[in-house]
Amino acid sequence: MFFVLSKTVGFLLLPSNFLLFIALAGVVLLATRWKRAGLCMVIGAVVVLAMAGLLPVGTFLIHGLESRFPKWDASSGAPNGIIVLGNAISPKLSSAFGEPVFSGSGSRMLAMAKLARAYPNARIVYSGGDASLFGSGIRETDFVYPVLESLGIARERVQLETQSRNTAENAAFTKLMMKPKPGERWLLVTSARHMPRAIGCFRKADFHVEAYPVGWRAAGALDSQWERGVADGLERLDAAAYEWIGLLAYRLSGRTAELFPSP
Repeated sequence: MFFVLSKTVGFLLLPSNFLLFIALAGVVLLATRWKRAGLCMVIGAVVVLAMAGLLPVGTFLIHGLESRFPKWDASSGAPNGIIVLGNAISPKLSSAFGEPVFSGSGSRMLAMAKLARAYPNARIVYSGGDASLFGSGIRETDFVYPVLESLGIARERVQLETQSRNTAENAAFTKLMMKPKPGERWLLVTSARHMPRAIGCFRKADFHVEAYPVGWRAAGALDSQWERGVADGLERLDAAAYEWIGLLAYRLSGRTAELFPSP
């Protein structure tokens, strides 16, 4: 049930979608006796959409997530294992075109290749199954090995966890599969904005990991994005809101023990 709600309610609560639905509801009201209320809803939604797209609201919210965990310090020594969370490859596009197609989180794959070369003795696992709402049957992990080979990494270096559909399942299934031993050091590779929620899930699963954030999107809290247009501003806002909503939902559902995990 949680998985279904996360895909449906989460979609409705994204700022751009929510404001669009408000505007559409206002349009419907224009044909009723509540015409004035409908007009206010339409104008209000359009104004807020414009402001959210033009002002660095999304950047500010993303920076708050991305700055929570610092870059990993390599001077602390070699890790025993490396966990790379999925969402680096688009299963649908990869299946359609017959070759791996990176998503917006492709930096996770590049980090995995970099770490595989730097730490040849470390165990590596890539975690990600079919995260589609209705179960398309196409898993992201089906396309990982071709990417590794193109990057010069032997497929034997990486194990695939293929069952997880969300971050909580990433943590639970990866621990079950890798069976980490006390005292081992494991790196967790995921997008910087996703790191707080991911760390919270692994802590809840009693799997101690060290943050290795990648794929930053904000150089500063008020980093200007004027040259990228309203659409990019709204996309950043949605990406940030998705994580903040996820942090709250995971805490309320008991999938994390902290609302905003810290180092």
